Amino acid sequence: MSLKFDFNNMFSSSVGDHGVSQVDINGMLPKAKNAASHLKKLLSDPKARVKLNLEWAKLPEQNKADISKIQKIGKEISKKYENVIFLGIGGSYLGLKAAQDALCLPYYNEFKTLRKKSPRVYFEGNNLDPDTLKTLLKNINPKNTFVVVISKSGETTETKAALMIVEAWLKTGVGVKYGRQILAITDPESGSLHKRVVAEQEKDVLSFRSFPLLKGVGGRFSEFNMGLLHLAIIGININELFNGAKEMSVRCSQDDILKNPAYMYALLHVILYREKQKSLAVLMPFSQGLKSTADWYVQLLAESLGKKYHRKVVVSEDGSEGWINDKDNEFAKGRTPISAAGTNDLHSIQQNNVEGENNKVITFIRVEKFKTDLKIPGKNDLLSGKSFSQLMQLAQEATEWALVRESRPNCTIIMPKITDFTWGALLFFFEMATAFEGELLNINAFDQPGVEGYKNYMYYKLGKPGVSQNIINEIKNHPLLKDPNLIL
Repeated sequence: MSLKFDFNNMFSSSVGDHGVSQVDINGMLPKAKNAASHLKKLLSDPKARVKLNLEWAKLPEQNKADISKIQKIGKEISKKYENVIFLGIGGSYLGLKAAQDALCLPYYNEFKTLRKKSPRVYFEGNNLDPDTLKTLLKNINPKNTFVVVISKSGETTETKAALMIVEAWLKTGVGVKYGRQILAITDPESGSLHKRVVAEQEKDVLSFRSFPLLKGVGGRFSEFNMGLLHLAIIGININELFNGAKEMSVRCSQDDILKNPAYMYALLHVILYREKQKSLAVLMPFSQGLKSTADWYVQLLAESLGKKYHRKVVVSEDGSEGWINDKDNEFAKGRTPISAAGTNDLHSIQQNNVEGENNKVITFIRVEKFKTDLKIPGKNDLLSGKSFSQLMQLAQEATEWALVRESRPNCTIIMPKITDFTWGALLFFFEMATAFEGELLNINAFDQPGVEGYKNYMYYKLGKPGVSQNIINEIKNHPLLKDPNLIL
């Protein structure tokens, strides 16, 4: 049931000058070996993992008692409520949505028989469009609805605003004990949401229950932490998910880079990016259920690798390692991810992939066996007797062929079947590949300073206390200029 990584079409032997040559590999191997050694050292040090936000690599090894507690509460929620609303943005939304779409049958919310007595699950707090949240709350019963809010600080505008609306809705519809229908997944020590949890539980121990966001785990790497309650509610086998991630972890700990699937994925993409100007990364699963996983990957790659500065390693007196932005060594690069889906997007983006600028690498995800299948009836048509899964696999193969014919590099991740095990392995593969790519590029793959720009501007305009004078001055000295003549 293991995943396989097919990278035949990444090489010059398949796509000519647009592919990787053995000379390219040989030239990068010394740097890649140093990067692998450095990452291995950090991952083996518990203090370094937490300090540098690498603790995600150990999430599949979480304490079983903690997992059992999450599963117990998840089952309680699932039995008692008809609806669950998850409030969160970024990894606190994308990871959950990816899991639900991949591991549950399509139309999960629409048909009770598919949910197997589990509640409908809705995702909000991930945008500021008023139509979605208002429509949802207008059409479900607050007495039958449980709310989970996921936020480290509690201050992210989108999620905070949604919580305030939902909380008022619950209070009106349920009464004074509405807090018993809210659970927070947040920082266990600090932040406004943590303070709210403490205050509410002092009044009522069953109100605003909470689970911790673990230290050293960034949002986009945290599906195996903040996503566990969601998995428990929809009935996913968390142990199998972790088994898949652990199996991939073992495969991705191999010192031989040429046999390490995640390291080879990163190495080949870095060579194609730096030497062949392949700056666009298209992830195209040939499975509708994995489209949201591709959306999750967009955040993982973009936030991790799109950085302004190279990383500067600073060693403290106690020998511990720290990272700072090297302001004298600008990077301002990073591959741009694009989410697509086969076969849908063979009738849209694929035209550009095949005949547009040759600046992309396409990664396919091929599913060998689907959860269900359909056989086409009849005898007199070329499609008669064929199954949908056969046609899907043929379409993926044909897409590979069309790209290779036009010298377009591509690779394929092969999933035997979409299961809890293989999906856990898939996420860990991408996380490890992204971490290694950060090492190869010498950047900090675990922060996201560029995200703070829009937040700071909003906080300033909203009059939030505590905005630094430097940020205030920057905004005042660089206002948005709008020439009416340039608005038609």
